Amino acid sequence: MPSKALVVDANILVRAVLGRRVREVIEAHAEHVLFFVPESAFAEAEEHLAALVVKRGGDPEKALALLRSLGRLVELIGSEVYGELEAEARERLSRRDPEDWPILACALALRCPVWTEDTDFFGCGVATWTSDRVRMFLRD
Repeated sequence: MPSKALVVDANILVRAVLGRRVREVIEAHAEHVLFFVPESAFAEAEEHLAALVVKRGGDPEKALALLRSLGRLVELIGSEVYGELEAEARERLSRRDPEDWPILACALALRCPVWTEDTDFFGCGVATWTSDRVRMFLRD
């Protein structure tokens, strides 16, 4: 049974598709770490990924296929798990980006940290890990 868990922000999923390092971290630890992703964050990653890839001259279908394959390594979480924490999450993010509330609410509901590159989560009451530091958290 995995002993560690993280809520993964949409920007991390996008980085996992556009680069190698984040994807390698997820792949290397998927058997021993629970990577939770709110369904809305996965949809957000899908939405932004296609535009980013086109802008870079890449194939959006290949990028979306890679994102979907990563979807098998994470656990998608529906709002029934964290929805009752929406008001609290929005309040904690009110001076930053309240639309990120599903990530924070999921972290509050599951009592685990957030993996993100978004500084809006800093100081919101849950631990946050950036990609350059997440391996320290994942060490045994």
